[in-house]
Amino acid sequence: MNSLRKIAAGALAAAMLMSVAACGSANAAGGDNAGQAADANEEWAAATSVADFGSFEDLETAAKEEGALNVIALPHDWSNWGEVIETFKEKYPEIEVTELNPNASSKEEIDAAKTNAGTDAAPDVFDTGLAVASTNTDYFAPYKVQAWDKIPDELKDPDGLYYGDYTGIMSVGWNKDKYGEIESIDDLLDPKFAGTVALNGKPAEAGAAFNGFVMVNALKGGDLNNLQPGLDFFKELKDAGNLTQVDVTNGTIDSGQTGVVFDWTYNQASYEASLESKGVDWEYMTFPEAQVVSYYNQSINKDAPHPAAARLWMEYLYSPEAQNLWLKGGSNPILLQSMIDEDTVDQEILANADVLEGDSLSYTNEDSTRITEWLQENWDATIGN
Repeated sequence: MNSLRKIAAGALAAAMLMSVAACGSANAAGGDNAGQAADANEEWAAATSVADFGSFEDLETAAKEEGALNVIALPHDWSNWGEVIETFKEKYPEIEVTELNPNASSKEEIDAAKTNAGTDAAPDVFDTGLAVASTNTDYFAPYKVQAWDKIPDELKDPDGLYYGDYTGIMSVGWNKDKYGEIESIDDLLDPKFAGTVALNGKPAEAGAAFNGFVMVNALKGGDLNNLQPGLDFFKELKDAGNLTQVDVTNGTIDSGQTGVVFDWTYNQASYEASLESKGVDWEYMTFPEAQVVSYYNQSINKDAPHPAAARLWMEYLYSPEAQNLWLKGGSNPILLQSMIDEDTVDQEILANADVLEGDSLSYTNEDSTRITEWLQENWDATIGN
């Protein structure tokens, strides 16, 4: 798991995201206008659907003619992005994929578009949390993929400026070899968990931690307007000596320094796969009564240097091929229900997947702003830095 990418994992308030310092280098994000002047085809840049190219085959031809695609903020161990990218490359070897700063936050994706505007070093596409997507639509080109009608209305911009693609489910994961079974978060108060239970960051600063807090708060009887039960639990966990505020990394997981972590299912799946090769049994569980979700959103840079390839990439991401890869990586793809209905889901992957059961717990940008401000005022005062 990568520590920067998690910063935008939830719909954290845009104001909070603006304050986050970058961990990746500016040059890696395409800074300093390193590229050459872009010469994008204006007709392709104005296309709002496949029909504007004539046919899907015409879109493929145009993208191959451009021969390049710039993606950004896609770490390979995050929700199976590595296999998604490699599969696209195999499908379209004529298109050279440049991966700009995999460790960028959602805000830094937009910053890279600003810094490199008008050059061939600008990102063609974005993968952002809701807060950044909904407040930066001036940078997006409207485009509706062929699967548009299958995307739930509440998870897409009506004009096609951005739309949800995949989400994890907030969960708790642990080293089963060392700690045995966990049936309830109250089990984490046991002294055997001394100094090893972690949120993935601080909840007022990191999306994974924010959503972990929301899940715990719901499990302890709170809701989006009553946050005290969640804070009380973490205070109890700290007083028991079990809460650690050491940043969660692959290294702390591998070493056992972090023995329990609240995190997205796709990150838990990554931990599980990594530790299995080392002979460690990492297990994780979700809670049907508190299924916190937060979709990542796809959009096209309105100044994309490779507008046809950008649109082909979007079509690929919303194909059963890529959607099944999200499922394989521990995510819930946006088209899962339609793929089940149409029998295009990989049944073997589905049989072992973490899928939403019934209602999910989500929130608006206004909720996230209010909750973040409350956490800023109360978390450090109660838990400490």
